[in-house]
Amino acid sequence: MASRGNQIEPRRPAPRIYLVTPPVADPAGLKNALASTLEAGDVAAVLVQLTATDDRTMINRVKVLAPIVQGRGAALLVDGHPEIVARAGADGAHMTGVAALAEALALLKPARIAGCGGLASRHDAMVAAESGADYVMFGEPDEDAHRPSFEAVLDRVAWWAEVFEIPCVGFAASVEETEQLAAAGADFVALGDAVFGDARGPAVAMAEAARRLAAPEAVR
Repeated sequence: MASRGNQIEPRRPAPRIYLVTPPVADPAGLKNALASTLEAGDVAAVLVQLTATDDRTMINRVKVLAPIVQGRGAALLVDGHPEIVARAGADGAHMTGVAALAEALALLKPARIAGCGGLASRHDAMVAAESGADYVMFGEPDEDAHRPSFEAVLDRVAWWAEVFEIPCVGFAASVEETEQLAAAGADFVALGDAVFGDARGPAVAMAEAARRLAAPEAVR
């Protein structure tokens, strides 16, 4: 992904990692873990999830993390809250659902990235792309931590990669899923709890994910 002022890069031969943070209430507590995780692999973008509070507090949280993310060449995206993106110095926002994307586009385009997930059908994905999404995401958990079967996610990613030019992000529930999503044609592989919830530490999990994407035979 490109940083602010640019758009998503064209399709790549090998996918890059799209890192999803845990919900951030105390950015100071995440700074060191995030920095070491970004150093452990090639990360194209970081999606910052924010616990709900007032706009000023959320903006300040993003500003704490922005130098860590953007200083390593990754795009910083905010999960929802497109109204704070510009003031927080973020590169864009990730919206859940076609309706939320439509409402956010005027706040984000043309200078910032507008991504879209929460797409329940192929039709929704196509509508998001036609509306102006810079990428679509498949397979992320919903608010109740449920997600489609992995077979369904792979099918959706493979269909998209075969038909459309707009990049797609495949969400991996485990580090092991990165290889299959890459093989299905994902342009980016999203990792959240698979990295930050790993008992070995997020940097170790990130390093393994990066190895699996760069040279899968080395970890089999």
